[in-house]
Amino acid sequence: MTERYKIEVSAITEYLEQESEPERDRYAFAYTITIVNRGEIAAQLISRHWIITDANGHEQQVRGEGVVGEQPMLKPNEGFRYSSGVVLDTPIGAMHGSYQMVAEDGTTFDAPIAPFSLANRRLLN
Repeated sequence: MTERYKIEVSAITEYLEQESEPERDRYAFAYTITIVNRGEIAAQLISRHWIITDANGHEQQVRGEGVVGEQPMLKPNEGFRYSSGVVLDTPIGAMHGSYQMVAEDGTTFDAPIAPFSLANRRLLN
């Protein structure tokens, strides 16, 4: 992939104590994703593929169109931010994956999402 097609993805996570039920092995997390087109050509996010792993090694894969019901078109240096959530059976876990993109010139490519942690930090101390 050349610099023509370069998507930067970053994540911020938060443990949602009020929506979690540790006594029932239910741990809720919110995550906010920022996607920025660092390439030289506009590109549209078409679909997503997430791999979510809990502390027991249980993996779930999620595939779907767009993100939060949208398929944003990002011009060079333009960004898009959204928030979503996930529920795990353990107080820690991780997510990673990719966004499937289509550039304005018709080129399709994947934008990798580097692994990020989900953690109830109070339980880790």
